[in-house]
Amino acid sequence: MELQDTPQEWRIAATATPFQGGKTGVRTDDVVMPDGTVARRDYQVHPGSVAVLALDAEDRVLLIKQYRHPVRHRLWEIPAGLLDVPGENPLHAARRELYEEAHVKAEDWRVLTDFYTSPGGSDEAVRIFLARDLAEAEGERFEVAEEEADMEVARVPLGDLVRGVLAGDLHNSCLVNGVLALAAARAGDGLDALRPAEAPWPARPFEA
Repeated sequence: MELQDTPQEWRIAATATPFQGGKTGVRTDDVVMPDGTVARRDYQVHPGSVAVLALDAEDRVLLIKQYRHPVRHRLWEIPAGLLDVPGENPLHAARRELYEEAHVKAEDWRVLTDFYTSPGGSDEAVRIFLARDLAEAEGERFEVAEEEADMEVARVPLGDLVRGVLAGDLHNSCLVNGVLALAAARAGDGLDALRPAEAPWPARPFEA
């Protein structure tokens, strides 16, 4: 058994887009099953996202706390954002999000993990980067608006975050995946064995 996800695409007999928003939409596909029957599948079409687990010299993770209306919670999260431009280099997007949300830059970047947020109902793919050697960014702070204008920023020890995830106190998917992936990487081959920042990402191909 090869422990690896494999690309595959079943034939689509018909497709429609019943809703298209500013950044995401809803698509309806009539998918031909292996036995020849047709099943209708509705799912969110998403450009993809990047997130940044920024780790400082004191082994603290940079967090933001932001209101998320669909779940009616203020969630502790790591900096993250959409891939706004098709084919955008995810590392460039990650650097931008770290600057805009926390006014921080980093010298050392690695790929921490890639995942699909909810593959039964969305095609959103996320790449989480590990950023180290942090410093305050130069220049003026990025002007924020709407929910981002109410963000809280903190730096929290990694161990506290692992405990919070396992206790069910922290729920943001990028935070949960990033924190547990970092803990697993440390317990395994170490952080220097992580993939380079420009590693291929088949889910969202990009230009170098």
